[in-house]
Amino acid sequence: MADWLAALDRRAELRAKAGLTRRLRPRGADDAVVDLAGNDYLGLATHPEVVAAASRALTEYGLGATGSRLVRGSTYAHHALEETLAGWLGTDRALVFSSGYLANLAAIRALVRPRTLLVSDAHNHASLIDGCRLAGAETHVTPHADVDAVAAALAGAPGRPAVVVTESIFSVDGDLAPLARLHAVAREHGALLLVDDAHALGVTGPAGAGAVAAAGLAGAPDVVVTATLSKALGGAGGVVAGPAEYVRHLVETARTFIYDTALPPAVAAGVRAAVDLARAGDELRAELVERAHLAARRLRAAGLDVSTPDAAVVSVTAPGPEAATAWAAACLDRAVAVGCFRPPSTPDSRSRLRLTIGAGVARADFADALEVIVECAP
Repeated sequence: MADWLAALDRRAELRAKAGLTRRLRPRGADDAVVDLAGNDYLGLATHPEVVAAASRALTEYGLGATGSRLVRGSTYAHHALEETLAGWLGTDRALVFSSGYLANLAAIRALVRPRTLLVSDAHNHASLIDGCRLAGAETHVTPHADVDAVAAALAGAPGRPAVVVTESIFSVDGDLAPLARLHAVAREHGALLLVDDAHALGVTGPAGAGAVAAAGLAGAPDVVVTATLSKALGGAGGVVAGPAEYVRHLVETARTFIYDTALPPAVAAGVRAAVDLARAGDELRAELVERAHLAARRLRAAGLDVSTPDAAVVSVTAPGPEAATAWAAACLDRAVAVGCFRPPSTPDSRSRLRLTIGAGVARADFADALEVIVECAP
């Protein structure tokens, strides 16, 4: 009866030997570390207006939504947020899910018809990869940001419905997908384009509307946008935005929407307040860009292999998974939190530290944190 537990122990041992053990590290509300690991890009998670909006909804609605959206979980807070997001993103409609992961699963599945070909970037996030797998359609994985490879995959499937699936700002290295060129190739072949704008929403584009808007694709009838509400907006949940007919299809068929308890109304209300702040946050976005490039220059000057940031993610190559873990731990011992990415979370088997730049970190603390990273490098 205990054989299955012994098998799990053995697998844990193998992960440990490979430097791939993962641990939960709880933090207190008064945590004093310099946070270069979280995704609160604009510092809105604790903004007084966001907290006040969430507090009012918490008092009005209570802790949870009490049901799925189609039962009792839809509140005025959810619908107001969806209208606000649609207006910001320039789409007909937007639909809020309880997580960005679930939003991606639903978004891809809803685009699949018989014989659909999914063309997915090799560096896509796990939620997009799982969305392609669970959709049950043939998936062609193309080399990272290779428009010619996408064109070849589409040309090799004439007459078939197809969807090009990509992130905008890639979550591991922080580089920007060639969205305008991908859209042109997709349109040439009658394909749709699905873009996960999670790391761009609030950070890039006009009024922070994301990389899709920056590429001039907002509201295009053959483009679907997804995003989390947990990064620059400081909350939780996910959104799928696009043509009204498509969003209606999601409401009526998406399993991760129909059978999932709705996002808490207090979170929806807080996120809506965060959107208003993000739209007016051009100075914060400029600060993020400046800091990202400052980080890249400083770390490169120390001889480290650093990605070129297109938004607020900076990736630093580590010699291997164990070295990455030790490096991140050494930084945390000196009160600097950095992301630690190891296989299978990395698309190319390279381990990295990932720095997510946040405007809520004091500038002097940010500069000091870069020195800590350099001093702790293996």
